[in-house]
Amino acid sequence: MLQLATGERTVLQNPIEFSRLFDEYHGLVFRTAYRITGNAADAEDVLQTIFLRLMRRDPDAALGSEESYLRRAAVNASLDLIRARRANSSVPLSEASTSTGKPDTNEVRECLRRAFARLTPRSAEIFALRYFEDFSNQQIARMLGMSQVFVAVTLHRTRRQLQKEIRSYFGGKV
Repeated sequence: MLQLATGERTVLQNPIEFSRLFDEYHGLVFRTAYRITGNAADAEDVLQTIFLRLMRRDPDAALGSEESYLRRAAVNASLDLIRARRANSSVPLSEASTSTGKPDTNEVRECLRRAFARLTPRSAEIFALRYFEDFSNQQIARMLGMSQVFVAVTLHRTRRQLQKEIRSYFGGKV
């Protein structure tokens, strides 16, 4: 486990350690980001962002569990990317889809990304760990240092919020 304490070299100053971290965890970071963003280009952007941030880390900051830190960082960076896109997104009237009664797959994916981006970071992280990464409530509770009850309640509330967002997006048709 990498512990960056006072007097130790940063990951940037230790290229062997950085290379080991990248080799060991780039797949995990990419898969986590891909599940949230829905495309490889965005997942690559998140991967790059995470490892650049890791290179710039304060040498006095401890990572704790490398896997947990990098997974959480991937979830948060993916959400940041989705939120940034949502803030800058607009669809020209000529490209607006005509309603056929059933939403197409792309429209559903976009709706889910937008709804997911509206979640609080903690709720989104717990939801992603449970449903994208397939961790149990007990594992998530241990990973994040909280009770299983809190995880279960957060998941329940998050599912309800996502359902509400999705229904609103599709005008109650879903």
